[in-house]
Amino acid sequence: MRIGLISDTHGLLRPEAVAFLKGSDHIIHGGDIGSAEILDALARISPLTAVRGNNDNADWAGALQEIEWLTFERSTTIYVVHDLAQLDVDPLAAGVRVIVSGHSHKPAVREKNGVVYINPGSAGPRRFRLPIAVGELLIEGEKITPRIVELGA
Repeated sequence: MRIGLISDTHGLLRPEAVAFLKGSDHIIHGGDIGSAEILDALARISPLTAVRGNNDNADWAGALQEIEWLTFERSTTIYVVHDLAQLDVDPLAAGVRVIVSGHSHKPAVREKNGVVYINPGSAGPRRFRLPIAVGELLIEGEKITPRIVELGA
């Protein structure tokens, strides 16, 4: 199973990001989406789960939750939150295998106590000198392979 990851689009859905996400079994947007049109475009690619970011204040974002819980392959629980500082659970105790976040615009993958933390970075407008990036999770049974991909921009 391939889960496409995108965050911090801030109203800009790059064609390179769309091309990368095609073929995903599911897409997760880590917040700071910027417009309902981005959600519509992503949902045309694959089933979509998105969380509300700190900049998603317009009426269209009212239906989005700040936190989402997903389970794939029967045993892979993913916790999605825009700002990792808002993490409100002990991931290990809650059985979380992956935490997807955004907010910082810095792509990162790390593992702590068997939990994968992944921030796909920002796929929207460039901020400072940070890369434009997206990510993916490949789930094969109990095996989880996270990956960040920088997009040419």
